[in-house]
Amino acid sequence: MLIYNVTINIDESVHDEWLIWMRDKHIPDMLSTGKFSHAKMVKVLVEEDMGGITYSIQYTTQDRKTLESYYQQDAERLRAEAQKLFPNKFVTFRTELEVINQQIP
Repeated sequence: MLIYNVTINIDESVHDEWLIWMRDKHIPDMLSTGKFSHAKMVKVLVEEDMGGITYSIQYTTQDRKTLESYYQQDAERLRAEAQKLFPNKFVTFRTELEVINQQIP
C-alpha cells in the first residue's frame, strides 16, 4: 500500500474558498478516478515563516502501478484546475510514502 501525500501551503486570502473547494470538489474528484481507496486531510500545526496555512492530504492507493496510472491519466488535469482557480496562491510539495506497518487497537 502507498500513500500519495500532497502538502499545500495556501495563502490566507483564499483559504476559506480553497478549503471548501478541496473538501467538496477536488478530493471527491481524486477519489472518483478510482485509483485511491480513501483520502485524509490534515492541518499542519507548525507556523510557516512564509505565512499561509499548510495542509497535508494523504491519498491511499494499492500499489505503484495504480499510482503511475494516476500520474499518466489524471494528474495533469486535476492539478491544472487548482492553478486556474487559485493562481499564485499556493505552494505544493508531493511525496510518495510506502506503508510498512499499520496497527489499529
